[in-house]
Amino acid sequence: MRAGRRALLAAAGASVAGCGARAQPGDAARNPPPGLWQIARERGCTFGAAVQADLLASDPLYAQAYEREAGLLVPEYEGKWAAVQPVEGQFDFRGLDAVVQWGRARGRATRGHCLVWHNAMPDWLTSALGEGRGRAEALLEAHIAAVLTQTRAVIRDWDVVNEAVANPPGSDVPQTTPGEMRDTPWLRALGPTYVDTAFRIARRVDPTLRLTLNDYGVEEDTPAAEEKRRRLLALVRRLIRARVPVDAVGLQAHLQMDKPFNPSLFGTFVRALRAEGVAVLVTELDIREGRQIEDDYPRRDRLVAERAHAFVSAAIDAGVRSFITWGLVDKYSWTVTDKDVRRGDDRHHRGLPLDWEYNRKQMWRAMARAFRGEAPDPDGWFR
Repeated sequence: MRAGRRALLAAAGASVAGCGARAQPGDAARNPPPGLWQIARERGCTFGAAVQADLLASDPLYAQAYEREAGLLVPEYEGKWAAVQPVEGQFDFRGLDAVVQWGRARGRATRGHCLVWHNAMPDWLTSALGEGRGRAEALLEAHIAAVLTQTRAVIRDWDVVNEAVANPPGSDVPQTTPGEMRDTPWLRALGPTYVDTAFRIARRVDPTLRLTLNDYGVEEDTPAAEEKRRRLLALVRRLIRARVPVDAVGLQAHLQMDKPFNPSLFGTFVRALRAEGVAVLVTELDIREGRQIEDDYPRRDRLVAERAHAFVSAAIDAGVRSFITWGLVDKYSWTVTDKDVRRGDDRHHRGLPLDWEYNRKQMWRAMARAFRGEAPDPDGWFR
């Protein structure tokens, strides 16, 4: 091992949580310009990240990291139904406005997430959807109209429907009820054309808005992912043939190291979607480590970096030009806080570009190389 690389290995190990002496949090010397969004822009790509409004206001290092790295913002929670309309007819845009205004002050755009989903629904809405089709349609129209009217001048891309496709057998959480559409209160209230209805309402309210269908579980090389790819492509084709105004498909890309990734298969799927006339976006990228990985930070980060480079490179080659990670900083990732996805072995996933001290790590460098069109780093991502 060369002396220079040995020193870099030592620095990488010191920069992680619980690993002895740490690097200075948000160390400017470790994070010089350009940011990841600027590197992506040179390739004709957009890079952004999901963000939490309260952390932007309360954590200066968090805000500095987003200002440095993210050219596009997505509210993690502030645009969802429970946040925007917690009580029927009473809209609260304070959280969403905080994200938008923070971004605008720095020349950064915000995309919307999400108008229709089966989670983040207030209790009153779940109950109301059981009161008949007419009631459900009226609620859907009123909510979409209010949100898009409020945000028309500042958000030009929304996830209209999130996670409409059912998880097939073999998925982490397979659907036990029959059908290829996810069994949700919306499906039960309005049938499978609730997706059509939501997109048509959105187009009427804002004819120039980019309308996105967002889903997950289609990226990797497993039988379950292959079947979900088939289901999502079939849904997109049905919507296009029915003249439903779908402009883009978002692929969440919550990748898992325990599942294989085949760049060729993924690229073929992206091209099939694009052949239907829709743009394809990567909307929620993060990477969950394999549980078998031992407590070896450089090795863990290298494996995550290799997957990130392979995925981003394959997506760019297939025509994807917009990339969003679901957060920037490891310690604020849902893969750390959500009981259903965290490791559960006293270790934390390290699947975002910045470590617990807000500094760039190997995943950041891997994504930068992919945006530049460069091959994987032969020296292990430490340069």
